[in-house]
Amino acid sequence: MKRLHLLYLPLIALAASCSDAPSPQPASASASVAETKTDLASLLAPDKSTPNSYDAHLEEAPDDNCERIHINTIGPLRQVFNDSNHVQLEAAQALGIEPIHSTTDIMMLRKGLVEVKSCPEYYLDELSHSFPFLVPEAAALVKDIGRAFNDSLAARGGGAYRIKVTSVLRTPATVKRLRRVNGNATEESTHAYGTTVDISYSKFICDDASQPHRTFEDLKNLLAEVLNDMRSQGRCYVKYEYRQSCFHLTARPNK
Repeated sequence: MKRLHLLYLPLIALAASCSDAPSPQPASASASVAETKTDLASLLAPDKSTPNSYDAHLEEAPDDNCERIHINTIGPLRQVFNDSNHVQLEAAQALGIEPIHSTTDIMMLRKGLVEVKSCPEYYLDELSHSFPFLVPEAAALVKDIGRAFNDSLAARGGGAYRIKVTSVLRTPATVKRLRRVNGNATEESTHAYGTTVDISYSKFICDDASQPHRTFEDLKNLLAEVLNDMRSQGRCYVKYEYRQSCFHLTARPNK
């Protein structure tokens, strides 16, 4: 994994070229804002210079001949996972970065960010309103969740499935854009601190149809078991998002 601190040389060079190079004055304030957003998006864009084999997967998970697995019931998920945005925001502000408004903010980061990519533990979805970076604690948490999910599935008969991460770091600009299409998104988003991820509970990635087929409902409840364990260990707060079909979770600072 690469830390954003280690990416500072190319990032600073690009940010400096964006800010220091002489350029015509923008025709309007809105044009200047648009240019800043474009520069910021370029700096935080995923590194696709090297193909990632873990991005590959079956187009659709098989839904025939599914074998059920044993699930340890933990209760109604909306009641079990009901950590409020206020609680998660406190943890995010304590553990995370300052929200990134501009290219200058990237250079002023006091805490490193880790670039996250699809891996054996999880699949990173195509991101439309967020960028593939997290603080190290959150990046480690997601890996541990994916690893525990894989181990639990293997212990119950197997299956080639991975969890699907659908949202990571957001900037205030992407939060504002998201709120236009998602009424569930809050203005003061925990995603802006690099501590929070959304993990789908309605879709899972299948890598091999020759292995045992599982229902998404069983996989959802298996993932819930894993998240309940992580939450009980004090590693994260979790909110069951009904409308967005995801678990919204924030890493917690070490006690």
